Amino acid sequence: MDTARIAALLEPFLEPALPLSTLDQISTYIDLLLRWNARINLTGIRRPEEIVTRHFGESFFLARHLFPKSGTDHRPLTTDHRPPRVLDIGSGAGFPALPLKLWAPHIYLTLVESNHKKAAFLSEVARALTLTNITVITDRAEALAAGPDFPRTEVVTLRAVEHFNTILPQAIVPVLCVGIQQFLVLNRLQVVSPRGASHYETCLTKVFHVKHLYTLQEPETQSPRVFHVNTSALG
Repeated sequence: MDTARIAALLEPFLEPALPLSTLDQISTYIDLLLRWNARINLTGIRRPEEIVTRHFGESFFLARHLFPKSGTDHRPLTTDHRPPRVLDIGSGAGFPALPLKLWAPHIYLTLVESNHKKAAFLSEVARALTLTNITVITDRAEALAAGPDFPRTEVVTLRAVEHFNTILPQAIVPVLCVGIQQFLVLNRLQVVSPRGASHYETCLTKVFHVKHLYTLQEPETQSPRVFHVNTSALG
């Protein structure tokens, strides 16, 4: 896909704009996604322009809030000048995790994906884009959380994860016990219960003893698509 068109489509989501090298990586990513998606179901979105806005735009929008100043300012995620560790659960086609890595190349990224073919796709994208400090774990998050080797992390992200009500208590609570700083859920519509958004927010606040919870509104629709839960001050 043409990099100038990618830049134009991402403009509402980004500040500052991405360098040409990153736009080239996005173009390569889209080509890989379209080719692999013909064989395995990575995304229901198949139009390149919609992939840019729905997948990359939303992910970069989150990235610039999580890692301000083009990904160089890691405070308050870490206090020892160490790049933060990010754990993405149910990574699928790689959103938002791989765009987070493009925005903040120095983070340590762990992708958890139980489907072997999807995990292979993630590894191929990381190789093709020459991304480093990435680990792809082929396992279910709830099984991984039950074991002794659950990755230590400052940030957890989830997007369009199946069986969310199961994943939430089994995969996220153990991470909170080792000092997670940020917990992010993309796509509010997937997790809001029939009782409404206020019920969901109340559940999060009770389960995680969270003192700060707010939503980020997507630029194009102004819909609250991102829950950003700051757990740096646990009760």
